[in-house]
Amino acid sequence: MKKFNHIFALLAVSGSVMLTGCIDETVPLSSTATAEQVGESSAALEGLVNGIPAKMSQGYLVYGDQVHETDMAYPALMISQTEMLGDMYPLGTNAGYDWYRQYNTFENFTENTYFSYLTWFTLYQLVKSCNDVIGTVDVTDESLPLPNRGLGATALTIRAFNYYMLTVLFEPKANDYTDCSKVLGLTVPIVDENTVGDAAKNNPRVKHEDMIKFILSDLDKAEAVFKAGYTPDSKLVPNLAVVYGIKAKVYLWDEDYANAAKYARLAIDESKASPVTEAQWLDLNTGFNTANQAWMWYIHYDSENMGNLCNFIGWMSGEADWGYSSLTRPGIDKSLYDKIGTQDFRKHTFLDPAKYDYFDYQTCRGRDYIEDAPAYLSLKFRCRNGEWGDYSVGAAVDVPVMRVEEMYLIEAEAVGASQNVAAGVNLLSNFMKTYRNPAYNFTTSDLRTFQLEVLTQMRIEFWGEGNAFPSAKRLQPGIMQNYAGTNAPSNIFKVNCKGMKPNWNIPIPNYELESNMGIPRELNNPDASRKFKVPSPEGQYSDPNDVPEPASK
Repeated sequence: MKKFNHIFALLAVSGSVMLTGCIDETVPLSSTATAEQVGESSAALEGLVNGIPAKMSQGYLVYGDQVHETDMAYPALMISQTEMLGDMYPLGTNAGYDWYRQYNTFENFTENTYFSYLTWFTLYQLVKSCNDVIGTVDVTDESLPLPNRGLGATALTIRAFNYYMLTVLFEPKANDYTDCSKVLGLTVPIVDENTVGDAAKNNPRVKHEDMIKFILSDLDKAEAVFKAGYTPDSKLVPNLAVVYGIKAKVYLWDEDYANAAKYARLAIDESKASPVTEAQWLDLNTGFNTANQAWMWYIHYDSENMGNLCNFIGWMSGEADWGYSSLTRPGIDKSLYDKIGTQDFRKHTFLDPAKYDYFDYQTCRGRDYIEDAPAYLSLKFRCRNGEWGDYSVGAAVDVPVMRVEEMYLIEAEAVGASQNVAAGVNLLSNFMKTYRNPAYNFTTSDLRTFQLEVLTQMRIEFWGEGNAFPSAKRLQPGIMQNYAGTNAPSNIFKVNCKGMKPNWNIPIPNYELESNMGIPRELNNPDASRKFKVPSPEGQYSDPNDVPEPASK
């Protein structure tokens, strides 16, 4: 580790790829690999590919040291997206230990914060790892061994997913709180295996349509290889069903609903997956910590390469006693909890205020623990084998990246939007009645009402996983965190925004702007820090012009 105030570089196999900028922060040195080294053996190639899912769960991925506790690779994006939605609060007496709260409260959300920096470089670090593989194998060359082409296809699929995530998080959407008029339709720079030299130092944000085309091109190439007969041995890396699933997500973001519906159904059929059952969901020892038949793609924490603080369970489990969750006590927003049907078993994921008078909650911590816990505390992510005291056991878990339930919900919305609302409602109702709530009853002929209902079910289904965020940013449902009876823990969380929060358009970090001349400052997303007064008026959206009075001298 060193402290820099100059260029940061991520190096692709074929040369220097500059994802650069200036920041007065501790900055990591990136490792490098050459095409010759990687190409020496198929084992080396396989080792690089296997390293990608390992990096997706690597603590302190970006800084390489304990600089910021949100430096958690992909799981950090799961938590931050849930916080941005306002669906999660720190309900404990030590809420200040929730280092993710800025995603929720956006008091200071500029290009100079950790929150733009870590999001950006987490994803580009993973892109770089994919480029290291892609640069060594031409997956379209049918003279190469299928296993080598398959490893290249795996890297293409993961790269496509990371660019999808970059697009969702950094492509700006118009809103009432910031002026995005100069940057609408712009995504992020494309850094591929051929981006070197001056091109890397002058790499502009690409237009939405060009990014969608680039992502789909990667997925098309990967799809062809998987269809040729390559099948990964493990769901720690994507397979053909996941390619279809990512396509469904990309088409949904692009509002190409017909193709979103098509590929969601292909993903369901190809995966042969079925949704998580009630018994699996609520299991005391394996609930949301062990891959099952519903999980299409997941990552894993290795007990030998993990600390007690920088891991997913340590942040998100309502029962773990070794990480920040024991201080913050993560729980669900009351208004979202109230939208879960009484016969929907997912309601038992969170502690009702009536505690055992409402439901016989099962916990590895004992009855008194539940009685003393805050209402709405989450029990979704269990400690492995119920081990709440030893992180090397309890946090050595699997973490889902894609579950088949997402495909069912994408298919429902996309069919409703591309065919007719009634067909979409029927698909949603079938899913809910079959797998979640036998008493589910929802009817509408209005498309937006239907889309918002699908979004609500996504927010419940994927609480803590973040998968509902892209649909929320696309649909802009409005965020209401200050309402009668809110469980928002303090005024900074009591924000009500019409449409969306401004920090859903994350600014590109200053560190990138300083040395990538292709992104002039006027083409960065605007400062997303909250400017209006808090708390917002109860039950009303904040007026962007309702700014605090300047402090008296």
